Amino acid sequence: MTERTFSILKPDATERNLTGKINAVIEDAGLRIVAQRRIRMTEAQAKTFYEVHKDRPFYGELVGQMTSAPVVVQVLEGENAVAKYREIMGATNPEQAAEGTIRKLFAKNVGENSVHGSDSQDNAKLEIAQFFTEDQIVG
Repeated sequence: MTERTFSILKPDATERNLTGKINAVIEDAGLRIVAQRRIRMTEAQAKTFYEVHKDRPFYGELVGQMTSAPVVVQVLEGENAVAKYREIMGATNPEQAAEGTIRKLFAKNVGENSVHGSDSQDNAKLEIAQFFTEDQIVG
């Protein structure tokens, strides 16, 4: 089933000019980038986006990291896009990520792991809606 998922190329990736290399991994895996924007996430956007983690000890650090430099927000489309992108990203901790995954190839560490991807179809819809209108997505 064709579906959409949401992706963020995080500050540690954009600062190292890895957007094109990460996009190549995404596209080589069969997902299409149907919307993409480079933005500077505001503190309010980051707090809203990561609200699910607000009671966790790393919340403040995460918000700070995500607002420290530009990010690239994306909508990806393809067969089982949510599961496929999670597989392509690799484990949160790059030391545990499979060879060839984005995090194995590019992440600095568990905190600066280069990418975010939606963990469910419902969350993908919510996350996409925070950064894109339907007319900005070209399928």
